[in-house]
Amino acid sequence: MSELTGEVNKQAKDMGLLIHAASFAGYVFPLGSVLDPLIVWLMKRDEFEFANQCGKNCLNFKLSLLIYALISAILILVGVGVLLLAGLALLDIICTIMAIVKASDGIAYQYPLSIKFLK
Repeated sequence: MSELTGEVNKQAKDMGLLIHAASFAGYVFPLGSVLDPLIVWLMKRDEFEFANQCGKNCLNFKLSLLIYALISAILILVGVGVLLLAGLALLDIICTIMAIVKASDGIAYQYPLSIKFLK
């Protein structure tokens, strides 16, 4: 977890919160967990540095989860993939809720197990 220097205003906090919350769209339509935060991030990254940081953190985590889910799907053939997919879904929900709470406090949440695609 890292705090940005200076005070984060309410509008920036709301945008960070929206980026994290938008990732729940993945439970409604395929790739929504990546596409929705990406859209919000691309619209607000230049306007708010906090939204830029939240967007990078969220997208890195969601892309990492996508890779982990593909590996788990292959491991279904061995029999452990279903448990891994369930664990990934639980990790996603818990971490996203934690990120939303941290964003509302003005803290850019660092997701666990993230591969740094966007720096």
